[in-house]
Order: sequence, then structure tokens, then C-alpha cells
Amino acid sequence: MRKVARIFFFVILWLINSIVVSGQTEAKDSEVWRPQGGVEQIPIWPHGAPDMEGISLPPESLKPGTQTVLNVTDPTMTIYPPKGENTGVAMVVFPGGGFRVLPMDLEGTEICDWITANGITCILLKYRVPGSDDYWNTECKCRITPKIRRALQDAQRTVRLVRARSHTLNIDPHKIGVIGFSAGGYLVAEISNILKPNYTIVDASDALSSRPDFAIAAFPGHMCFDSGQPRRTEFKVTKQAPPTFLVHARDDDVDNVCNSLVYAERLKKADVPTELHIFDKGGHAFALRKPDLPIGQWPELVIIWLKKISMLP
Repeated sequence: MRKVARIFFFVILWLINSIVVSGQTEAKDSEVWRPQGGVEQIPIWPHGAPDMEGISLPPESLKPGTQTVLNVTDPTMTIYPPKGENTGVAMVVFPGGGFRVLPMDLEGTEICDWITANGITCILLKYRVPGSDDYWNTECKCRITPKIRRALQDAQRTVRLVRARSHTLNIDPHKIGVIGFSAGGYLVAEISNILKPNYTIVDASDALSSRPDFAIAAFPGHMCFDSGQPRRTEFKVTKQAPPTFLVHARDDDVDNVCNSLVYAERLKKADVPTELHIFDKGGHAFALRKPDLPIGQWPELVIIWLKKISMLP
């Protein structure tokens, strides 16, 4: 009897310990994304993000075991200073994720490591998701373009804030560019062509232009159907768009290469300086993780291009 009681005691103890550990893991996984290394993370809206009436989401969290962020309602920008000599150039990063989630490492911090290594200030935007722009809704199995593009609001506001803080950040206010991946690449196209504020003015920063001085779109989406046929976008490409660099893999099975081809064609018709690179292999979301393939050379091509358009010395 005593032996049975001891076994029962240890079983209960094991169950309690499992619950505690499970609770700790859950708490860890539900933390909001924060940068490492003591860099500055700033809310981009002083009194909360606009146009959130009627939006109800679970708390922001990280997908377990990853740096993929879910349910962002309080967007932030994180400033990574350049390493070595400061070129005076700044680049705002838009991660992808289909306007549903944000992969903050693959298309965020890893990109900033490359940017800052080239003497460029990197600003990583954690914009609102999900449903903050043109996206695929899994419930209705249909594509939805919301009337209010909250991701664009966050992107415009961030570029204006960076421009307003150019003196403090020690950057040239006329050398602020954007780089985006997948859905973030579509956001690059939007902010390049939609120059009017997409939100009610908040403060003096919003009097400044949100137009980037250069734009880089890697495997952008949302401009073509999966079949490879162009889609009608909610914006028109104009000659006011900045010089643009595009890179895509022909074997991308998520965002058809049509997206880059169509956008490049529209830019050229508008007489916008455009650099387009299409590689045979690379798939989707290659970012900086395919260094052994020819497509892994795209970051070096970007640096050459930035020098060509007189952004880098």
C-alpha cells in the first residue's frame, strides 16, 4: 500500500511539473517580438494605430519556435545603426508573410545585418497583420483587398518619421529607400506610387514626403494571379515612382515571376529607372539563405546598383 502511495505521489509531482513547464513555454511563445542587442524600438503612432475600430485580435505573439510574429496591432520601427563608416543612407525593411504574419528574422533582422554591414542605417518595420492589405482569406478561400490598407499606413508613417529624424540618425533625408520581400515587395510598390497620406495627419512628421528615394522589391506578390496573368492593382504606376530594383526566381511557386515582370514593365512605361534580375533557381523567400546559387549574388548587385544611381559613394 505504501509503495502504491509513493508511486501516486511521484505521478502527481510529475504532472504538476509538466503543467508548470508547459505554462512557461506558452508564456515564452506568446511574447511580443522585441529586437536583441540593445537597439532602439519605437512605436510609430503616438496615440495608437489609426482605423482600428472594430478590429479584434488575440494578443501579439510569436509562432512557437520561430521569430514569426502574429497579430500585430501596435506597429513599431527598430533602428539598427550602420557598422563602420556611415554612408548617410537609410533603408526601411518590409518583411513579407502575405499580410498575415511577419517573418522578422528571415526577411528582417538578417536583412538588417547585411544592410548595416554596408554602412547603411536599417529601419525594420513591424507593421500590422493580419488582413492589413490585399490577402488570401482562408475562411472564404478568396482574395480580399480591404478598404483601409493599414500596412500602407504604417509604411508611409515610418518613412516620414525616418525623414523627420534624419539629423538625429545622421542620415541624408534624400537618401531614404525601402526594401520589401513577397507581400513586403508589394508594399514597396504601393508606397512608391501612392504619395498622398493614407491616414489622417498625426503630427509635423506627416507634412514630410513618404516617397522613398529608391526602392527594392524581392519576389513581390499580389500583382499577378497564380496562373501568371496580371491582376488589376489599386494603384497606378507613375513617373514619380523612385528608381527600382527587382529580383525574382523563375521557379518561385508562391509568387509567380509574372509579378516582377509586370511591375518592371509598368515602371519602364512610366520612364522610371528600373533594374530587373530574374534567376532560374531560388524558389520563394530565398532572402539571404541561398548563397551557393547564382541568385545569392543579388545583395552584391543591389550595392552596385545603389552606386550607379548615386545613393552610395
